[in-house]
Amino acid sequence: MVDQESYNADYFETGVQSGKSGYQDYRWMPERTIKFAHKVARELSLRDGDKILDYGCAKGFMVKAFRILDIKAYGCDISKYALSKADAEVAPYCKLITNGEIPFVENFRTIISKDVFEHLDELTLEKVLRECGRVSQKLFAIIPLGDGKRFVIPSYELDVTHNLRKSREWWENKFEENGWTVSRFSHLLPGMKDNWAKYPKGNGFFFLERKD
Repeated sequence: MVDQESYNADYFETGVQSGKSGYQDYRWMPERTIKFAHKVARELSLRDGDKILDYGCAKGFMVKAFRILDIKAYGCDISKYALSKADAEVAPYCKLITNGEIPFVENFRTIISKDVFEHLDELTLEKVLRECGRVSQKLFAIIPLGDGKRFVIPSYELDVTHNLRKSREWWENKFEENGWTVSRFSHLLPGMKDNWAKYPKGNGFFFLERKD
């Protein structure tokens, strides 16, 4: 199981100094976050009023960005600390994950999960994928890739909570085994993680559809 207590103030605010993560003073950066949300919305053909879920929303910055773009975004996370720091206007839409269960019963047009699944162990991942299938027919997952032992991008090793350093093929098999079909895949998407473009196979963008 994932240790919820690991995602505390040290992780988000002084991660570089504490050696826990690559985060330092994790804060709202509107230009970057809204631009990223806009790129995601275009890739997923989202429209005004669409209901989506950010799985692993942390402080709710992506939820805030999507709502600025008139998309009805919700979020969930395992970090009590991060959720306690969510801005007042988005806090009501962000909920705590307990026992790996998504704290919503709504049907979402899609779930977005950026840099989250690599933190999980295999059993938790399988439960999360089944939970995602319970509330949505589509899932967009952005995941750092590795060879089983190391990430392609060395900086991802700085986060001590990273667990799954797996290949594209491993992830695709895991998705298929847990009720999802990969409809599209890319290592690079313009406007998303451009700072890692020098590692052309360092990230995976998985567009998934639930098997019915």
